[in-house]
Order: sequence, then C-alpha cells, then structure tokens
Amino acid sequence: MSISFEELIDKHCGGVRGGWDNLLAVIPGGSSVPCVRGEKMKDAIMDFDYLRGELGSGLGTAAVIVMDKQTDIVKAIWRLSKFYKHESCGQCTPCREGTGWMMRVMDRLVKGEAEIEEIDMLWDVTKQVEGHTICALGDAAAWPIQGLIRNFREEIEDRIKSQKLGRRGAIAAK
Repeated sequence: MSISFEELIDKHCGGVRGGWDNLLAVIPGGSSVPCVRGEKMKDAIMDFDYLRGELGSGLGTAAVIVMDKQTDIVKAIWRLSKFYKHESCGQCTPCREGTGWMMRVMDRLVKGEAEIEEIDMLWDVTKQVEGHTICALGDAAAWPIQGLIRNFREEIEDRIKSQKLGRRGAIAAK
C-alpha cells in the first residue's frame, strides 16, 4: 500500500513490456474496477482514496492488470463482460438482464458493428445496473465498461467508424 504503480510494476513485477511508453491501460484492482489510461498510472499510488478520487477507479482486490499497446482494450473489457454475464446467478433483474445486454453490446463494439449512439446507451445501462443489485456482481460488471467508455471512448468510436468504412468499401467493390 502507498507505493507508486511505477515502483510496483517496475521493481516487483518486471516492468512494462516495451517500457512505460508502451503502457495502454491498467486495471488497478482486479477485473471489477474501471481501467485507467496508462499515462495516468506512472505516478499513481496504491491507495484506496487516491484511486477513487484522482483516477475514478479503485483498489478492489488489488490484482493489478497491466495491458500494453498490443492489447485490444475493447476486446479485453468484452471478455470481462462475458465473465460477469456467466457468473450472474440471475436472482435480480438488473444483473440478470443488464449483464446480458452489456455483453451483447460489447460484442457488437468488438466487431465494430455497433452504432456510435450505442456507446451512450451502454453507459446508461451500466448506471441502471450499478447500485441496484442484491450483491456486488452488478457493480463489478458495470465498472470495467464505465472505465472503458470514460477513458477509451475515442478508440471505440474509431473502431465503429473504420468498420463502417470497411463495409462501404466492400459493398462498392462488388
């Protein structure tokens, strides 16, 4: 606790593959907290209040997940949404329905098949699930997606736009 992520990652974990310039994102507290852009993590410290207040994330289980720039961040968060959908017991409606909906939209985002407007709809669903379930699984499912949208929205939009351009090019070629 209270050490910098730079010290944690460099000294205790072997560093970032390719150096800090190659750091895309960190999920500081296991799969159930929002991801943070890599450039914000070098001076960040392992502290509950700092992560919540300064970075909009959390320490959670403190199982730090480090992703370099070769990581498909949208696909990584989709994989977490798939996990939480699978783990939902189905007892409460926001989690049962919300985790499935979030996973399906994330699947469309990974494939670039979503519309730009669906990003805001996805955000709204995460907010409807967050804090409205019997256990913490709903929050755990919502927060990684919120972190993705908050920190990597431009990348999501670029994926959707490039996929649409690719489809138009394929149609024009026919």
